[in-house]
Amino acid sequence: MISFDWKNADVSVIGEEHGIDVKKEFSFYKQNISEIILDLYSGKDVPGRWLAWMNLGYKEELVEEINAYAQSIKGKFDNLLILGIGGSALGGICMTEALLKPYWNLLDKEKRSDYPRIFFVDNIDPDQINGLMDTLDLKKTLVNVITKSGSTAETMSAFMIIEERLEKEVGSASKEHIVSTTDKSKGILREITDEKGYKSFVVPDDVGGRFSVFSAVGLLPFALTGIDIAEILRGVRDMDEALQSLDIEKNIAAQNALIHYLMDKKGKNLSVMMPYSSRLRFVSDWYVQLWAESLGKEVDLKGNKVNVGPTPVKALGATDQHSQIQLYNEGPNDKLINFLRVGSFDTELKIPRVFQDKGIAYLGGKTVNELMNAEADATKVAVTDYNRPNVTINIPQVNEYYMGQLLYMLEVQTAVAGALYSIDTFNQPGVEQGKNYTYALMGRQGYEKTAEDLKQKLGSLVS
Repeated sequence: MISFDWKNADVSVIGEEHGIDVKKEFSFYKQNISEIILDLYSGKDVPGRWLAWMNLGYKEELVEEINAYAQSIKGKFDNLLILGIGGSALGGICMTEALLKPYWNLLDKEKRSDYPRIFFVDNIDPDQINGLMDTLDLKKTLVNVITKSGSTAETMSAFMIIEERLEKEVGSASKEHIVSTTDKSKGILREITDEKGYKSFVVPDDVGGRFSVFSAVGLLPFALTGIDIAEILRGVRDMDEALQSLDIEKNIAAQNALIHYLMDKKGKNLSVMMPYSSRLRFVSDWYVQLWAESLGKEVDLKGNKVNVGPTPVKALGATDQHSQIQLYNEGPNDKLINFLRVGSFDTELKIPRVFQDKGIAYLGGKTVNELMNAEADATKVAVTDYNRPNVTINIPQVNEYYMGQLLYMLEVQTAVAGALYSIDTFNQPGVEQGKNYTYALMGRQGYEKTAEDLKQKLGSLVS
């Protein structure tokens, strides 16, 4: 199992001003945490609680369905193009970057074992989309469009562009190049899917986008590129079993949630995610959305205006030791740093014994593996010397099993933190406002009044 080390957030290490008495707080919040965990697990089958993501690790029939489809088309496509935004893309990017061979898209077909290269269109930058379209051969491309509602403007605009080009390139065979992941019975993309006869998979009810990585949203792209999705879900299930513990002393998700909550109260309202592995760099991007959308809320469950939520920050070790650590050590002490440390890398890289008459001779004969872990340990000690609170999540190896554990732990951690803040962890009203304004600006039917209001606010910028 992955493990969690909180000692560098404790008063015994960094002092009372910036630390917390972790054991004392665990004891004080023991009953509260027990009630939160019990409430989460008792509510995961209740419609409208948005906790169905807690059941995704047990969907073995879905694994079989996805694997059967992936096997049926293996070798037919050179490219897999994912259209999605937010939770429909970040989990996929995070996991494929971690689990596929480095520089996957540059490898030849043999080294990819006949699986496709993978590309994500997760923004509506015209230069990015045009550039990709100039690069990809659509005749050899499978497109997976992901949106539950089918009304996500960014995703659907990209899909409209690519669908039209596919029609021109391959004619009636275009439907064989498209697979949708959307609502099982309603929404614009479901209508289009049924009319066109696309192969489709379902975004389950009561699973928000940022919690959807273990549904077909993530599992389908993973399987299509040869990632072992059954092993991912085995990791989820094993972590789920551990996190059902009502005892905070045994529940690492509850521990980190409480430490973040209490540190926020001490003014440490920035949560830095800093993995020491390039393969895990996009875990930080995924975490940023999970933490920000879930915990950044204006009102609590009673309707009181609270404006809460620690701000997540992404970093990468050792790269960001040379760009951010100066601020972390000597700037404002307003951060809780989450170090993500890998026990064993897949490969070893030895540093040759060259330049023996130079000041870098000490590196010769060592490995880059040793250097990376020395950097991780040194940075952890250095920020602690400056009394900067930090915790460490230890992942034994970057593989399907441990990645399933890691992401699920962070999801449960987020749900527990939301309960501590007494906010709705699963809504996103601040995002919806911007979506509605976009619909109005683009002339969507039913948003005429909003468009008129926007014209007054924007003045001459809107005609």
